[in-house]
Amino acid sequence: MSVAEPRRIVLFRHAKADWPQVSDHERPLAERGRKDAAVAGRRLADTGLALDLALCSTAVRTRETWKLAVHELAHRPRTVYEERVYEASPGELIALLNEIPDDVRSVILIGHNPGVHGLADILAGAAEGDARTRMNRRGFPTAAFALLSFDGAWKGLEPGTTTLADYWAPSE
Repeated sequence: MSVAEPRRIVLFRHAKADWPQVSDHERPLAERGRKDAAVAGRRLADTGLALDLALCSTAVRTRETWKLAVHELAHRPRTVYEERVYEASPGELIALLNEIPDDVRSVILIGHNPGVHGLADILAGAAEGDARTRMNRRGFPTAAFALLSFDGAWKGLEPGTTTLADYWAPSE
């Protein structure tokens, strides 16, 4: 694969979590979160994007979100549960994405706010249609995702180098 081929990044915030008496890392999905995760998976499948790699936070709610969403996809990508995604800043997430091998064309990162929303804002130097307007209006609620594209190697990914191609959030 040539590094000149377009790359795709899906930034996916975990679905709605419950608030039981457990540590933040161990919080499971709420009933609404389980429903929204499956809906988000179907919407992601509708994009037709074939994902090569999933980088998922180790938090319970992100793992549960991914398990429900990936079930809706035609192709299951290789999944890596990555501790560094939990509580990561946008800069830390960029550093993680910079480590992706160039034979990977598309990646989904399943993580948390404020990092995921901040990363979408920072990376998107341009936007297609009304994607940025919709993202700015809705923010990045639970189970939302942004689809970004860029040309070049993963190590060259930096602020402003991608195009926000799509944004989706469940209706509340």
